[in-house]
Amino acid sequence: MPELVPPPRFEARRVDNATGRVASGALDEARLTTALRTLELVVKRRLDGVLRGDHQGLLPGPGSEPGESRPYSPGDDVRLMDWPVTARTTHPHVRQMVADRELSTWIVVDLSASLDFGTVAGSDGEPITKRDLAIAASAAVTHLVSGAANRVGTVITNGDSITRIPPRGGRPHQQQVLSAIARAPRAPEGVRGNLADALDLLRRPQQRRGLVVIISDFLGPIDYLRELRGLGARHEMLGIEVLDPRDLELPAVGEVRLRDAESGEVREVTVTKRLQSEFAAAALAHHEQVVRTLRGVGAPTLELRTDRDWLTDIVRFVAARRRGLAGVN
Repeated sequence: MPELVPPPRFEARRVDNATGRVASGALDEARLTTALRTLELVVKRRLDGVLRGDHQGLLPGPGSEPGESRPYSPGDDVRLMDWPVTARTTHPHVRQMVADRELSTWIVVDLSASLDFGTVAGSDGEPITKRDLAIAASAAVTHLVSGAANRVGTVITNGDSITRIPPRGGRPHQQQVLSAIARAPRAPEGVRGNLADALDLLRRPQQRRGLVVIISDFLGPIDYLRELRGLGARHEMLGIEVLDPRDLELPAVGEVRLRDAESGEVREVTVTKRLQSEFAAAALAHHEQVVRTLRGVGAPTLELRTDRDWLTDIVRFVAARRRGLAGVN
């Protein structure tokens, strides 16, 4: 069994020298840098130790753009037939594919209020939040797509504001991207997430073909289908769903006050077996709807949880993609 590696923490009520968490949720620059370096080392050690090769790749594929046409030869892939040229010349032609050596990756990170939540305690006794997991997932994606002339950019949203950093290459820029994600402010009280607007930034103006990775807990209404379809028609896509066990089931705690992290609404409920069953069924139905929605636009899904080894889940996902098991999570 691999050692479970919790993600580094980036917020706390007290200082933690090992993780870089500091008082009152503010981020000290030196400790932030230390935490990001620790995260980078953990990701490289675990991923490079299992996934061989210089270009691991999250979604291996042709990575190509249409090029010139040439006459058809027996054995050519009929899916590459260039029908306009074939009709014009009356001889079958196929479109040659030109490899794109510069992959542009956009990491869309939804840091709405529901991500500032976690119930699983780490080694320091503090809960691991979904925000911590989202930052860790961003670091893993950045490492997996780095290399050659590949470029990484990000769109960060908390429902109140959106930060956009265009894709560029090089390790300093990668660190800038991760630092911006880790430093992103928490959503104000009563502000709901707005993933649709963040995705729309990648549709208008139209971006160069590449990979779009969406990191979110995907809680709430699925009101971003139009944006997903627009992106899926041009880009490779991947959805990373970050969850806490309490997103999926209620513990038997009797009377409890529940607060909606995004609206601020508070309700007092009595947790019964019936409520537990209904909550679990509704949570499962929503999760399945999210997966269907993403896969409907060609985006496989990777589920990461605060109570599981996130690096092991990423390794399994990439290994499955390499074996051709598309969409397995």
